[in-house]
Amino acid sequence: MDNRHNLLDTIANAFVPIHPDGYKFVAIGAIATLFLFLFAPALGWLCALGTVFCAYFFRDPERVTPDRPGLVVSAADGRISTVVEDAMAPRELALGTATLTRISVFLSVFDVHVVRAPVGGKIIHSAYVHGAFFNAELDKASEENERQAFVIETKSGTKIGVVLIAGLVARRIVPFVGDGDRLEAGQRMGLIRFGSRVDLYLPPDTEALAEIGQTAIAGETVLAILAGEAKGSA
Repeated sequence: MDNRHNLLDTIANAFVPIHPDGYKFVAIGAIATLFLFLFAPALGWLCALGTVFCAYFFRDPERVTPDRPGLVVSAADGRISTVVEDAMAPRELALGTATLTRISVFLSVFDVHVVRAPVGGKIIHSAYVHGAFFNAELDKASEENERQAFVIETKSGTKIGVVLIAGLVARRIVPFVGDGDRLEAGQRMGLIRFGSRVDLYLPPDTEALAEIGQTAIAGETVLAILAGEAKGSA
């Protein structure tokens, strides 16, 4: 009985409510599945599996974000692929030429792809850059791939860069917010379809807590502490 309940819990957790952006894809898959079952049952089963995976991909679970000044939470689900303390911010962020701390999270097709705000604040700048679709794990993806950039300014004036990067499979970035919007930490910012990466650009005095290879959960996993804001709250 316990094993049965565990299996049901696993299934329930896997198929949480999906984001509305995924409704049309699931609907198209369902219609195609019904059509194929009528004329080619074998293909119908394959299409059914694809439709189920599509619903799984667009899942949008609720998250509980830690509420403490100075914390930077992960903007994306996935594996931390790089932590660089002397990175240059891309031009589209307009953050100058000073070296910053960059933390990158790589999202596989099995991760939740709803991106969340790493800190609370106001979006003071955003830019969409058309580009290539190289493997998002490559360093050159930060400068050459298609991407959506945001700069969030916290209440104390700290500027955080957030860049949503399309990958080898991802071909579409859907932003939910824009210039002038005020965000709470953990709030939904956008969606990247089918495998990608998210880069955070943080001030040089940031205390990075992230480790390469660590699994991050958007809106919950603490990646860093903003030194000035953390001290100011003490």
